[in-house]
Amino acid sequence: MTKKRRMFDIDLPDGEVETPAPTEPQRRGPMATAITETGEASRQRAEVEAAIRAENDALAHEFVRLKKLGLITDMIPVSEVRVSKLVRDRTQRRDPEVEDLKASLRAVGLSNPIRVEKLSEGGYELVEGWRRLTAFRALLAETGDDRWAAIPASFVPPGETVEGLYRRMVDENLVRKEISWAEMARLARAYVDDGVGGCDDLDQAVNHLFASTNPQKRSYIRRFASLLGRLEKHLEHPEAIPRALGLSLALRLDQEPGLAARIVQALQAAPRRSAEEEVAILQQFDRTEPVAISPRGNPGRGRPAKRGKTVLRLPIPAGEVKCTAAAGKVELQLDRDFSTVDRTRLEAAIEAFFRELG
Repeated sequence: MTKKRRMFDIDLPDGEVETPAPTEPQRRGPMATAITETGEASRQRAEVEAAIRAENDALAHEFVRLKKLGLITDMIPVSEVRVSKLVRDRTQRRDPEVEDLKASLRAVGLSNPIRVEKLSEGGYELVEGWRRLTAFRALLAETGDDRWAAIPASFVPPGETVEGLYRRMVDENLVRKEISWAEMARLARAYVDDGVGGCDDLDQAVNHLFASTNPQKRSYIRRFASLLGRLEKHLEHPEAIPRALGLSLALRLDQEPGLAARIVQALQAAPRRSAEEEVAILQQFDRTEPVAISPRGNPGRGRPAKRGKTVLRLPIPAGEVKCTAAAGKVELQLDRDFSTVDRTRLEAAIEAFFRELG
């Protein structure tokens, strides 16, 4: 028997059929939830890793930039620092100020690192900070404390020439406290002796090394270099020579060929002398009395000048003064613009001048 399929009609309303809102939120299965959370965590982790990589790249680029500029500082062993490439301007004799520096290092540490050049064969070459390095080494030898075995150091840019290293050392010394004229002169002479940069002339060496200073100061350094060239082998404390005394002696040595032998004889007669004693010996040969110069320019010590006129040439810290004295007239000549001097100071100086004459 065949069954008949029942057919019936369904009447649908015209227009869109509205689906009733669910009475409860639809729930996701645990697998879907786990997948979604895992994907979100992976995305966040990737973002964090990308940010870290970008930061590391930026730090690496900044490190390379600072290294090229010589601004990287690190602790390096004092035993690996050499002091041979550059002739040091500091005297190798015992420096009393090193003792003060050692006391300061014990109390507050080192505030200014030394500067070195990293050598391709290993180790470092000192560029700036001879006294600081000396103090660290002395403290290590005296105490055996490992805190003095390494010193903070910054690195000069790679590829620096010897001339550039000398200039760095000199410029650092020019702003350092109390570097002496003799030490600057010694450095200029060593620069010539080593033939750095093809330099074989003292004037050229001074102009190169001390280019940051004014011409007058460079002139003083040349004078001291001339003085050391004649006396340095016999001087125990050249760094103690005051500027005015050194300039005066250099001038006298140029004018009186036999003076150097007399000074050497006086120095040899006082072995183991202190700095003060050596300066006192040199002061005995300083020009203390005026020199009268005739119109023809022949100097005479203590002789009255001809034609009622006296001409003096005296070295002072500001340069060499030419003084012409005659009846009713005193004339001072110096390479300086006196119109820039304050009127009050100028009047006080003139009053002091005539007060001294009495």
